[in-house]
Amino acid sequence: MELRNEIKAIADTEGIDFLGVAKLSPAHDAIVAQGGTDIARFPRAVSIGKTLIHTIVDGLSVPANARVAQLYRYYCYDLVNDLLDKVALRISSVIQAQGFAALPVPAAPRAVDAERLCGVFSSKMAAHLAGLGWIGKSCLLVTPEAGPRARWASVLTDAPISPTGEPMAPRCGDCQVCVKACPAGAFTGRPFHPEEEREVRFYASDCDEHLRAMKAEIGLRVCGMCVKVCPHGKRASQNNAIQADAPVSRR
Repeated sequence: MELRNEIKAIADTEGIDFLGVAKLSPAHDAIVAQGGTDIARFPRAVSIGKTLIHTIVDGLSVPANARVAQLYRYYCYDLVNDLLDKVALRISSVIQAQGFAALPVPAAPRAVDAERLCGVFSSKMAAHLAGLGWIGKSCLLVTPEAGPRARWASVLTDAPISPTGEPMAPRCGDCQVCVKACPAGAFTGRPFHPEEEREVRFYASDCDEHLRAMKAEIGLRVCGMCVKVCPHGKRASQNNAIQADAPVSRR
């Protein structure tokens, strides 16, 4: 079986919602700065994503509801990350079996540099370069299908797999909903520009401080307001509800 088809078969079997291949050369300098030359030596990345459960995301609030926060942490972080990591491993094994190099990048927050508050590689950037979405003012990957309500992992590789698309242009326009909703005030409202440092758009330390406060208050590092309030994600949730309420045709 052709490698691309084998990867797609794995993704379909495991319930992965987003699958793409990115050419990484446009972001080479940023990848070196974040993860070093060992990470930047790979020319491509397989990007995988899983949509979050809308009912749980819609229940997030400020002040936090501990019950909803527990559900969000378990189903929208822990289990989704486990699934993405499992699929990244399977894809890596398939690529390696065909004689190519592969390096799975764990889903956040496991590969986090505690000092710089970032991972060794941005799976959101890989998804963006694969044409799966754009980087929003929340620094999240926003997709047309689910908004920012998805989690991501990557497999870095030198396998000759053709890219699936081009980086998607931002569709946020003048919207500032996520900026205004952030309890930490961590977003500046500046649109994404690939040549700019993350700090121009996002104060990671302010976000981390808020999450530490949540840990002290409810026992969990959970917020998710930027994920909840994005109009693109809310639209996806509403569309899902409409489909669920639609009458079933019986023949």
